[in-house]
Amino acid sequence: MTDSPAEAARFLTRNAVDALPEGELERQLARGEPLRVKLGVDPTTPDIHLGHTVVLRKLREFQELGHTVVLIIGDYTGRVGDPSGRSAMRPFVEGEEIDRNAETYQEQAFKVLDRDRTEVRRNGEWLDMPVEDLFRLARVSTVAQILERDDFARRYAGGEPISILELLYPLLQGYDSVAIRSDVELGGTDQKFNILLAREIQKAYGVEPQSILTTPILPGIDGVQKMSKSLGNYVGVDEAPEEMYGKLMRVPDEAMPTYYALLLDEEPQSDPRDAKRHMALGLTERYHGTEAAERAQDRFDTLHVRRELPEEIEEFAFRPENEHVHLPALMADAFGVTRSEARRLLTQGGVKLDGKELDVLDVRADALDGAVLQVGRRRFKKLRQA
Repeated sequence: MTDSPAEAARFLTRNAVDALPEGELERQLARGEPLRVKLGVDPTTPDIHLGHTVVLRKLREFQELGHTVVLIIGDYTGRVGDPSGRSAMRPFVEGEEIDRNAETYQEQAFKVLDRDRTEVRRNGEWLDMPVEDLFRLARVSTVAQILERDDFARRYAGGEPISILELLYPLLQGYDSVAIRSDVELGGTDQKFNILLAREIQKAYGVEPQSILTTPILPGIDGVQKMSKSLGNYVGVDEAPEEMYGKLMRVPDEAMPTYYALLLDEEPQSDPRDAKRHMALGLTERYHGTEAAERAQDRFDTLHVRRELPEEIEEFAFRPENEHVHLPALMADAFGVTRSEARRLLTQGGVKLDGKELDVLDVRADALDGAVLQVGRRRFKKLRQA
């Protein structure tokens, strides 16, 4: 793919935000030896979304150039909780949940990474350390240094609580780089402080310090905030093809250049509609295959271009208590939404019965029997009175 260390470095850093220290990656590549390229993840949730794949794709590029990716599963740091970008302490996650999430996370990560060039480690291997070793680590940095981190600085200035455990997090993450002797560490821009501090920790332990690459943060399908499952603006790599395609078609036009650059490594087509369809089809095909992606596109066209109902709609049997049916309760049973979410959808015009918007909470049972209830853009049920 590339011939010289300079060309390889330009390729690997072409869409990175930071490549520090300047010129260091090229010097490392010039050694002609495979590099150990680190990514640490805390599996506090089981699913990977497209925002995560930005850094995973960069790791894959290193692998294609012959380098080894060390994927660190933060089974210990996950219990602390990375406070990056947060205004409050993260809730504690039980070890059993982290272990379950870790298995799912790895399998989804291998949709992007080359399994044969990936070394998977858990930082419990080295962070389960004697107290004397923890004291040595804690002496590497000062409270003043740690409080320079943006989120800590904001919380401290605002009088918000910061636990001692949170202050230890950057040190624990940095020690991962000591333990696996990483040459390069990757992370989103919100991780810049942590991975720079890791260089100082490596120096303190006599390990050659790593270079760092930070990658951009992918905006969610709202085009505003970063992609996040908690914000509901994410596209999961394991989501159903129809759901993935439909979500990607909702990405605002102004966010398309970022999606193309970070996910497709292309320039978007001039026509926004064609660009969006090409992106949605390409990404759905990447994670589900050509046939499934084409079916997802056809279903989207059926519902949103031709305005037709899908050919196959699952039936749902309801049993009314009287002549009227309370729609929030019916929607909760049929679609798994909460009743409060159902009421919100009704007031916002997100519910249709045989194609007509519903804005009432109660409907006659006989009017529902045999009708198609639509929630949102892609969920349908053919109602039958039991």
